[in-house]
Amino acid sequence: MNLIRNLDNLTDAFRGGAVAIGNFDGPHLGHARIIERLGAMADQVQGPAVAFTFDPPPSRVLRPEAAPAPLCWLERKAELLCRLGADAVVAFPTTAEFLQLEARQFFDQIVIERLKARAMVEGRNFFFGRNRSGNVEVLRQFCDEAGLRLEVVGAVEIDGQTVSSSRVRGLVAAGQVQEAHVLLGRPYRIRGTVVRGAGRGRSLGFPTANLGGVDTLLPSEGIYAGRAVTEDAVWPAAISLGPNPTFHEGALKVEVYLIGYEGLLYDRPLAVDFLARLREIRRFDSVDLLLAQMAQDVAVARRVAEEGE
Repeated sequence: MNLIRNLDNLTDAFRGGAVAIGNFDGPHLGHARIIERLGAMADQVQGPAVAFTFDPPPSRVLRPEAAPAPLCWLERKAELLCRLGADAVVAFPTTAEFLQLEARQFFDQIVIERLKARAMVEGRNFFFGRNRSGNVEVLRQFCDEAGLRLEVVGAVEIDGQTVSSSRVRGLVAAGQVQEAHVLLGRPYRIRGTVVRGAGRGRSLGFPTANLGGVDTLLPSEGIYAGRAVTEDAVWPAAISLGPNPTFHEGALKVEVYLIGYEGLLYDRPLAVDFLARLREIRRFDSVDLLLAQMAQDVAVARRVAEEGE
């Protein structure tokens, strides 16, 4: 994986090829098509395939109070884009000053001078420059004038609707993780660090890893089947996302029971894939009723995880 955070560190090996610019939040099947065509265009011009993105996304600089929670963290995004076929991912440091560049300035300074692009691939809804003043028609004019090849990629549709980051975000927020899986081409994943909790799960026979520091969008509250990804293995998992009303706890928590795992994970990183929503969070009248439901949830979660392998 080649993740480049500063254009000053961009070597000639990653200049003079094909470039695709975007937020690539997800990334989803629409992005996959763009990167596929990017690779083909790079072959045509005999140069590298470079995905250019922004860190942080422009909306977090321009409208931080209204910026949507991301679907993916930067390193994961770069990993996925390179897996799809990009030779390198440039994560340009986004500043208010940078976002004031007019479309022409952005094209001349970034695309031509810094990336030395010979070709570009973009989706139909691509916008660039101050106040999103540049669109694909403006880009086509600039590319023609500079002698760059340009391919505009059509949208990917599933069930008659365009695959987009906002559509994925809506599905995840609603807990529809299986539907989001279809649009992403893989399960939706979050990450965090295992922190200490009340220790109640261990006393009940279901020791859970409490996940803190999650920096991406959380699915809606509920009990989920999934997989937990440690530093060295993948485990089937039952996930509780929400409060614990049986014990009169109202704080939202992400608790992950790694099925078959023995040991401690405190202060270690943990990623979690969401495979299916099993039920809503609810209060039980007794601990015994809760334990019976937890055993059932774990059995179903194990089956879902194993069937998805």
